[in-house]
Amino acid sequence: MQVDAATDALELRGLSKHFIVNVPKKELPPASGFAKLWRGIARPKKKKLAVDNISMTLRRGEIFGVVGHNGSGKSTLIRMISTLLEQSSGDIRVFGMDPLKSTYQVQRLLNRVSVDAAFFKKLSPNENLLYAARLYGVDDRSALKRAEQILQKLGLEEGRLTDSMQELSRGMQQKVAIARALLTSPVLLLLDEPTTGLDPRSKRDVQDYILELQRTHDATVLLTSHDMDEVERLCGRIALMAEGRFVARGTAEELKQQVLARRIERGEASRGDAAPGMEAVFMELTGHEWLSAEEDVDQT
Repeated sequence: MQVDAATDALELRGLSKHFIVNVPKKELPPASGFAKLWRGIARPKKKKLAVDNISMTLRRGEIFGVVGHNGSGKSTLIRMISTLLEQSSGDIRVFGMDPLKSTYQVQRLLNRVSVDAAFFKKLSPNENLLYAARLYGVDDRSALKRAEQILQKLGLEEGRLTDSMQELSRGMQQKVAIARALLTSPVLLLLDEPTTGLDPRSKRDVQDYILELQRTHDATVLLTSHDMDEVERLCGRIALMAEGRFVARGTAEELKQQVLARRIERGEASRGDAAPGMEAVFMELTGHEWLSAEEDVDQT
C-alpha cells in the first residue's frame, strides 16, 4: 500500500488510556461484619491511568525512542498504535489514517515486535514465518527468500530454520520475531524492547539491521528500550516516560545538556564540565532509579 511521502508517519494528540482495576487492599478503609464480607465478594474498583495525555509527531524515516521503567506506559502506548488496544481518549493518525476507522489499511502499513513475542512453539522458524506471510498475502517463495536474507543479516544460522521454536534460545526466537515483523516490509515499525535478552553480538546485529532499514527503505521506527546505549545509538529523538507521561524529550545531547544546566544552577557542576550519561539523565528527569531490563522485571 502506497503512502504519501509528505505525510507524517505517526501523530498522537492527547492520547490517554485507563484500565479498571481492583483497589489495593492497603488503600481500603477498615471494615467488619457484612461490609467486610461484601468487600470480599465485590471488590471496589478504580481507574488506573496507564497513558496520560501523550502528544507527539513522528516524521517519515525517523527512529524515535521511548525510555521508561516497567509500568511507565510504554507497551500500552505501542499496543494502542498497533490497533491492539483502543484508546480511552485522544487521537491517533498513522500516515493520516485513524486506526479505529481504517483498521485494515493501518495494519497493512505497520508491524510490531515485542519482548514477549508469541509463536507456535512446536513449529519451526520457517513454518512460523510462512504462516505469518500467508496472513498478509505474501507467497511462500518470496517469504522464505526474504526471511532467509533477514535472518542471515541478524546472524541466525541457516541450519536452525527447520528446528522447532522450543529448541531455540531466547535470543534466536527474538530474531525470528524481528524477521516475522519485517517480512511484510512495514513502513512503520513498532519495536517494544526488541533486543531484551539478546547477547551483545546479537544486539549489535539487530541494531545494525534497523539502521540499514532506515537508510535503504526509509523505514520509520518507534522503539522502546531499557538499553541507553541502544537508544543513544539508534534514535534521533528520545522521550523519557514516567507514570504514563512524557516528562522530557529531545535529542540525547539536548537531554544531557538540560541536566547539566540544572546541576550548574544548583551549584553541583561548572560550565565546561562533561555532560552526564543517559542513565543519570533518566534518573534526574523522571525521578526514578535506573534499572536494567532484567532488574526492572524483577521489581514487578
